[in-house]
Amino acid sequence: MKTINMTQQMKAKESPTNGILIIDKKTGMTSMDVLRRVKQATGQKKGVGHGGTLDPLAEGVLPICFGQATRLMELLVSQTKEYIMTIRLGVTTDTYDAEGVASEETEYSHLSREIIEKTLEKFRGTFPQIPPMYSALKREGKRLYQLAREGIEVEREPRLVDVHDINIVEFALPFLTIQTECGRGLYMRSLAHDFGQELGCGAHVSYLKRTRTGLLSIDGAMSLEEFEKEVYAGNWRNFLQSIDSLLLSYKSTIATERTAQLLRNGQAVFLPIQGQRISHLDTYRIYTDGGQFLGLIRYDKPVDRWVPFKIFNLRERSPHFDQ
Repeated sequence: MKTINMTQQMKAKESPTNGILIIDKKTGMTSMDVLRRVKQATGQKKGVGHGGTLDPLAEGVLPICFGQATRLMELLVSQTKEYIMTIRLGVTTDTYDAEGVASEETEYSHLSREIIEKTLEKFRGTFPQIPPMYSALKREGKRLYQLAREGIEVEREPRLVDVHDINIVEFALPFLTIQTECGRGLYMRSLAHDFGQELGCGAHVSYLKRTRTGLLSIDGAMSLEEFEKEVYAGNWRNFLQSIDSLLLSYKSTIATERTAQLLRNGQAVFLPIQGQRISHLDTYRIYTDGGQFLGLIRYDKPVDRWVPFKIFNLRERSPHFDQ
């Protein structure tokens, strides 16, 4: 790791930094490991957080939020995610992944692609999933993975999860690579384990990569080492995504300066949005007439007013002003 001196850190935090960095996390690091390295490199100890934990085994998209972007971390966690996962059939492990201890080996060679595809379809849609013991969920103040390491297994309540899409990318038994698009709260390790149980041969995750969180794709990601080099060169802010880049799926409108000030003060406003059918609680991006991203507003139909939902104080013109 390149050493970054105090002068470079001072330059890194000269002015307020708002935006999202997309790190391509390597296998073996925790999400907090990455966050600590980013904080250390930039010297920004406060107002920095990550938008969605990745297991140490997993690699791929890890959004790092700076400044006012941290107010959208909860939204990031709830957004649709896309994964590439390789499943090893025939072997069950205690952690449901390749880092665990094998607990059972079962024959799998009789399984045809047709059987596997038919079984995979059972994991499309909304269904209950039991979280793994090796997870950060708590029971009576203690992490489940801590209990698991002590040899203690406790009953876990199933949770409803959503798999929007699931498809085979590569079929080469005993390995099966799938692409999955899912909602919040789904454990990919549990998905692999449950799939193996449904097939009757057991299974675990041998490789996992998150390729997208919401609109943030692996194509726009950089490695931690590349980021540290850019901090050293003083260019790292050039690689931040604007806050509204997370929100381009929402329609947009423009506020007058008077309307913008009312929203900043927390007041509801009337907006004559033309040519669009508006429903109760519809959410829009809103910009100042100078192109600054103002935030998100929601429509309150009973009073025919738009109310501030997430309002920001940004000075720079947004690159997405006209989108």
